[in-house]
Amino acid sequence: MNYVLVDEGVPLVVGDIVLEIQKKTLATTENETPYVRYGNAYYEDGAFYIITHALSNKMKHIKDNSVVAIAGEWFTAHGKGVSLGYFGKKENCVIAEKLRKAFAEWIDNGHTDFDDENTVILWIQLTEGILFSHGTRYDIDFFGN
Repeated sequence: MNYVLVDEGVPLVVGDIVLEIQKKTLATTENETPYVRYGNAYYEDGAFYIITHALSNKMKHIKDNSVVAIAGEWFTAHGKGVSLGYFGKKENCVIAEKLRKAFAEWIDNGHTDFDDENTVILWIQLTEGILFSHGTRYDIDFFGN
């Protein structure tokens, strides 16, 4: 088994796979029932960032249980979901600009209302994960434990 330690500020690169902007599935739980949804996520510094609505079921689930699972092509991980609050607030301006660039293809298609203060950034701080590349399994420790 191969082991990868992810350093802060370094993109996760294993073989020729780079975790960055990808379609991801996010799983939460409510009353011991799992819920999974598909969407866009941006990876940076051991975390994924997702634009969502504060009143969505996923955010309700995370408020009650912040432990989440996320998966993409050849990658799965666990983490802790935290709302960074309104997309447009001053404290979020740096990551919000990165999300605008990352999601430029669709971000202004009318689906997301940036005037709505319930449009928030979900931060998923990854704890551990597994990545497969060319038949090799990599266990990833995002905290160096």
